[in-house]
Amino acid sequence: MHAAQRDEIILKLIRDKGFISFKELDLKVKASPATLRRDLGRLENEGSIIRVRGGAKAIVEVQGTPPSHLQGVPFHENIVRNRNAKSAIGEAAAKLCKAGEAIVIDGGSTTLQMCPHLEDLGLQVLTNSLHIVSALLPQPRTRISVPAGTVFREQNIVLSPFEDDGTSSYRASKMFLGAASVGRHGIMQTDVLLLQAERRLFERAEELILMVDSTKFDAAAGHVVCPLEEIDVVVTDRGIGAEHRRLLHAAGVRLIIADATPD
Repeated sequence: MHAAQRDEIILKLIRDKGFISFKELDLKVKASPATLRRDLGRLENEGSIIRVRGGAKAIVEVQGTPPSHLQGVPFHENIVRNRNAKSAIGEAAAKLCKAGEAIVIDGGSTTLQMCPHLEDLGLQVLTNSLHIVSALLPQPRTRISVPAGTVFREQNIVLSPFEDDGTSSYRASKMFLGAASVGRHGIMQTDVLLLQAERRLFERAEELILMVDSTKFDAAAGHVVCPLEEIDVVVTDRGIGAEHRRLLHAAGVRLIIADATPD
């Protein structure tokens, strides 16, 4: 297969999904791994893609001012959904933190539930969520950092369409994140700007911990953030089905089940 043909296939896959893993490229493009890496490097140098850990992602074209609204459910609606499951997931996820370490907490109604359980750990927290900032401010031992960007009021989150959001020097042992949907294609979000921001935060952390209630498995969502193989741990509730348990096991993901009282 000629380079031009490979480029066409690679760019179409990335345009369709927003992100493509190297593993998936290796299955779909007839070329050696070394050739694929050279192709990705060349396409990045040409400004056609952005290489990230585990694959490559699309470049969001920014013209004029950033969008003022995000796709998806507003935070004030999402916070009341499956509240008890989210609370139990937040408590279980907080137990994965070690005293004094640096972590990233991505914005979301489930990740917010970690905050009451972090007070005694003396953590350094990078977060893009103003809700999480507000929850952590009363904790004098918790140090808080936020990225640069635009505030989106519906989710009360800070996002930037640009690569330089001020987080490039931050290094964390763990990142805690949510998702709009989880399925065989991976972790998904409804808005491409959320996708881009999350991918940048991924690069700051050594371990990725997904926090989702069981209704998020195979829920409707549009853009793939990353394949399941990139996630280290999933924290969810007992509503997760056997099929999705097998899916996570096959991807090498550690599964933690949080016990929640019925809503």
